[in-house]
Amino acid sequence: MTSPDNKVHRILCVVGARPNFMKMAPIMAALSALGPRVEPKLVHTGQHYDVAMNHQYFQALGIPDPDINLEVGSGSHAQQTAEVMRRFEPALDEVAPAAVLVVGDVNSTIACALVAAKKGVPVIHVEAGLRSFDRAMPEEINRVLTDQLSDLLFTTEESGRANLLKEGIADERIHFVGNVMIDTLRLNLPRAVPAARIAADAGRTGFADNGYAVLTLHRPSNVDDAAVLQGLLETAAQISLRTPVIFPLHPRTRATIERFGLAHLLDRPQMLLLPPQGYLEMLGLMQDAKVVLTDSGGIQEETTALGTPCITLRHNTERPITVDEGTNTIAGNEPARILAAYEEVMTGGGKAGRVPRFWDGLAAERIAAIVNDWLPRD
Repeated sequence: MTSPDNKVHRILCVVGARPNFMKMAPIMAALSALGPRVEPKLVHTGQHYDVAMNHQYFQALGIPDPDINLEVGSGSHAQQTAEVMRRFEPALDEVAPAAVLVVGDVNSTIACALVAAKKGVPVIHVEAGLRSFDRAMPEEINRVLTDQLSDLLFTTEESGRANLLKEGIADERIHFVGNVMIDTLRLNLPRAVPAARIAADAGRTGFADNGYAVLTLHRPSNVDDAAVLQGLLETAAQISLRTPVIFPLHPRTRATIERFGLAHLLDRPQMLLLPPQGYLEMLGLMQDAKVVLTDSGGIQEETTALGTPCITLRHNTERPITVDEGTNTIAGNEPARILAAYEEVMTGGGKAGRVPRFWDGLAAERIAAIVNDWLPRD
């Protein structure tokens, strides 16, 4: 007769978009290390539908091939969320997991959490409690709703607990464990691809030798408005007169630049346009940059961990610790404010910052230990 302690508890771990991959890699490893009692299963919804890029990230991070591929692809927020729900339900029924673990705030996060909750399957949310307090952001809706559906909530910073308590989440369900994305960063930093090699591979040997800035843009508020996008590109061009700018172009951003007829603004000798980069390449670019200008939430955290000055091209952040303790400055998307923040970095070196508590590479191990204790023994 099988002992109750020998029962296998399957945890269905969901990824959908590239930011999820960096967060899930250490979680899968930590859950697998618990032994035969816990069996993580990986579901890839296919929300980010660039097959080559997905494979590149999986290989770089050592993530096992997904057990289940939903292959949802692109669509509007409603279409994508609905299609993930439709395809995830039979997978959930087939695996019959002890819990569904979701990370972050993408459409796959809320879609799979909602299906699980409606079917009575416990939901675990990693990176819970982050709030921009901007309901115009689709991710903010996903964050708030996923937290309300979750049974176990893991936070990356102390503000997360405060936000969750204000929203009526019971304190015993909330656990401050640190940042799993920084687990991945610390593990892979020795393998980061130097910017000099990236520039050379792009046919621009020597481009990054005397310092450079990195620019990333993908938020709808920045790239879907022609006037805003034009202002940001003109600002980047102005910065490039003093500091060479490396700009990995998100496919959606490239498409809107072409649609709005703004490509000429990027035709500058001191601007290096790149296709989307792999994880190890982005690590190398951020590590040695004089400054990073971005609208990405994850990059705000990574630059704080690396000690690289960051200028966030948004009016708010759901990651306030990167401002309060880290290297991040909120500049919005107005050229004058961005240039002022850039000038401050160039003349004063930017904010010194410090690495926040529990951003120590052990967050996934804390999560696995708590999940192991939380799972029933009978």
